[in-house]
Amino acid sequence: MTITESTPTVSVPDEIARRVVLPEGHRDDEPLFAAYRWLRENAPLAKVHVEGYDPIWLVTKHTDIMEIEKQPAVFTSGGGEEPGSHNPILQNQAGDAFTSSLTGGSLRILETVTYLDPPEHTMVKDIANEWFRPASLKKWEDRIRGLATQAIADRLRPGVNDLDFVGEFALYYPLHVVMSLFGVPAEDEPRMMALTQEFFGTADPETQRDDIAALTPEAAAQQWSAAIRDFYAYFDALVEARRAEPRDDLASIIANARRPDGEFFAKEVAYGWFVAISTAGHDTTSSTLAGIIEVLAHHPEELVRVKADPSLVPDLVNEGLRWVSPVKHFVRQASQDYVLRGQQITKGDRFMLLYQSANRDTDIFDAPDEFRIDRRPNRHIAFGYGPHMCIGMHLAKQELRIMLEELLPRVESLEVTGDRRVVQTNFVGGLRRLPMRLELR
Repeated sequence: MTITESTPTVSVPDEIARRVVLPEGHRDDEPLFAAYRWLRENAPLAKVHVEGYDPIWLVTKHTDIMEIEKQPAVFTSGGGEEPGSHNPILQNQAGDAFTSSLTGGSLRILETVTYLDPPEHTMVKDIANEWFRPASLKKWEDRIRGLATQAIADRLRPGVNDLDFVGEFALYYPLHVVMSLFGVPAEDEPRMMALTQEFFGTADPETQRDDIAALTPEAAAQQWSAAIRDFYAYFDALVEARRAEPRDDLASIIANARRPDGEFFAKEVAYGWFVAISTAGHDTTSSTLAGIIEVLAHHPEELVRVKADPSLVPDLVNEGLRWVSPVKHFVRQASQDYVLRGQQITKGDRFMLLYQSANRDTDIFDAPDEFRIDRRPNRHIAFGYGPHMCIGMHLAKQELRIMLEELLPRVESLEVTGDRRVVQTNFVGGLRRLPMRLELR
């Protein structure tokens, strides 16, 4: 059962609340985006209570999300390590209870910026912030281009290619880029791939771990913690190796970062960085790449257009990010009473920020359900907004731009040949499977 609170005259239908909150509600884009649209038009800020979950406000409008995101002191991301901290990723009550049982009452299971608030957030983010700036990333341009051309040569051939574009191509290139810049050996990438899919696919039957009992209320949290544990075991050796013999790679920067008192940060901080880069730095980019190729297959006139004018590729990337919005939500919690969109917010209330919905908001975007390469301005918030804006956004754009610059001139035609499948998750994800025919020259 779902209990809802919005304006006195609007009640959110149970099916819409469940569609947005539950991971299984995200298996099909059309009804999900219809639910977002209904909420934006009828109950843009609605408090719902889906059975098995704590009450939460659904935030569907672009302006409201920006108002929340730019005030981290009012709307916190993690709330500290002590019991009573909240989870910036929506889990059911059984999942949060399981996580608390592992940590002594805290829901801060990872030492990464996602779970932190300023000033701690700022200090940890500064460890590698400079590395991710556009000026710093320029030196990797040629190396990333080489990895893109290698991926095309290794996984595609001139002529007709019948393949699952996600599982046989899109997943591998971003992972290889991130791991190469990170300093992880190529032979370890299959392990990183498996852990990444388990990490974000906690609610998807296709990525269930064998050591987790499926379909139990706490299964997703159990898989999440198991994947984190396995990441930690791998990255502990990497931290030790880079502290003993630093190299010119991102892993060395993170492993050797020091606190203001001159001491190394705790290893868990390095682990948190490594997990974030290995997962979000790979999965979101592959989802966006697959989404862009899918829409070009359905709109061949746009493919012809961008092939004729490669200068459109950065705009294609930007519109692809808005269109896919692979990060579907983060959760914030009010640290004080507040009035948002005319509604009284009480200290302790939690908010599910729905970025996919915000990026289809007609108050911000003209004809948002149309894919427009030359959309200007394009004020999407696929990377979030404010202090928690994704630190890797410039790298993601760079990877996508380079791959499309290398791949699209080779493409003669694109055709979707079978049923697509979307990852069953309400957190981070996109296409799981996309059968296609690519004809390359």
